[in-house]
Amino acid sequence: MPSQIPHQNSGLQKLFTGLWATDTTPLPFMENTVVRSYVLETDTGVVIMYNSPGIDAAAHEIMQLGTPTRLLLNHYHEAMYGQPRLEVPVYVHEWDRPGVEPKMQVAGDFKHRQFIGDDLEILPSCSHTVGTTFFVWDNGQQRFLFPGDAIWVDDGIWSAVILSESDRQAFLNTLTLLRGIDFGVLVPWYAHRDARSYDVVTLGEKLRQINALIDRIVAGASGPRA
Repeated sequence: MPSQIPHQNSGLQKLFTGLWATDTTPLPFMENTVVRSYVLETDTGVVIMYNSPGIDAAAHEIMQLGTPTRLLLNHYHEAMYGQPRLEVPVYVHEWDRPGVEPKMQVAGDFKHRQFIGDDLEILPSCSHTVGTTFFVWDNGQQRFLFPGDAIWVDDGIWSAVILSESDRQAFLNTLTLLRGIDFGVLVPWYAHRDARSYDVVTLGEKLRQINALIDRIVAGASGPRA
């Protein structure tokens, strides 16, 4: 049985069954934007998604849920916050590992589409950065897509973050794949300060958002609000 967070002033907020969010931290290069980490109670144990200072702020509460088995990074930019004091093995895509290792100790990497247990899937995207990786998790009731900041919700619109190092064709390939991936909740790494940290969508809404994003990228959109 998973542990329950014992008090209201916890460093974790329960969002869905088995899914918790840490407190937020300002993103230094985007005004009024914050990042957070997520804690998943998966089939193989507690998994932390995304790196942020919120991990250490919630370390006690995370340990009450169970000893974390891994911290999954979407891409190497997350290493700017450094290694958490909480002891947890760090995993990242093989191609982004060189960008992480100067600031974090990496326990292992991945390269191909695969599962961790029966409920958590690794989906390499190689879009926002060369090793950007999406994750899909099924909590038994809903399916969640974790795209890092490759895709985020900007005033209700799913926007891509396309930098000079990004691969536009890889973005298009990933979005085409996502059309056929079953998920109903988008959970990015960052969000507007006062906005909800996730977006719940129907199949029709998901397809409309993805198709609109594809159209903008094909038309040449770039930057943090592509």
